[in-house]
Amino acid sequence: MARPRAFDNDSALDAAVDCFWSRGLGATSVRDLAAGMGINGPSLYNAFGDKRALFVQALERYAERSMRSVIQRLETGRAPKSAIREFFAVLVEKSLTDPKRRGCLIVNSALEVSPHDAELKKVIASYLGEIETFFQRCLERGQNVGEISKEVDAQDLARHLLGIVLGIRVAARSRPERELLEGMARPALALLDPSGQRRPKRPHGPPRVQRKKAAE
Repeated sequence: MARPRAFDNDSALDAAVDCFWSRGLGATSVRDLAAGMGINGPSLYNAFGDKRALFVQALERYAERSMRSVIQRLETGRAPKSAIREFFAVLVEKSLTDPKRRGCLIVNSALEVSPHDAELKKVIASYLGEIETFFQRCLERGQNVGEISKEVDAQDLARHLLGIVLGIRVAARSRPERELLEGMARPALALLDPSGQRRPKRPHGPPRVQRKKAAE
């Protein structure tokens, strides 16, 4: 009879997320992972596979508990334009309240891993694609109900917004300044409004949110 696992799978996976998030894939050893997860090497391999397999599972865990939870909350609880604006507000707030300046595990991995690993590149691109499609869904819904300008192509603007997300996450690691990060988002968010409603100088940036709402 197989012996039951002596550790909590979710807690161990959360610890793996923290290891990869702090060090990156390349600099994280199996010994680091085992120590952080509180299990031995054989148990790690039996439960999660090798380091690469565990990294894929860690990315999924990170995406589920942060990015997807925010997207679901905003799409079900906000009007389309408000959902996009608050997404950026959450993004900025989280970037400013990250004491370790770790940034985003997915964005960090896109920079570290994607250029050198075709399979992981696809995995990471799929998570970034989820953010892009969230923006596009909001934009198309907003255009259909008349609250977002129809002067812009929804797909193009969704990709542009994704680019701003990546830029904010990278910039915040070295310059965690509210004025900088909100200033990066402000011009893109102004594109949501019809041309007659846009302000040429310093239109409203993303609304600020309480820290407890910030995504990981």
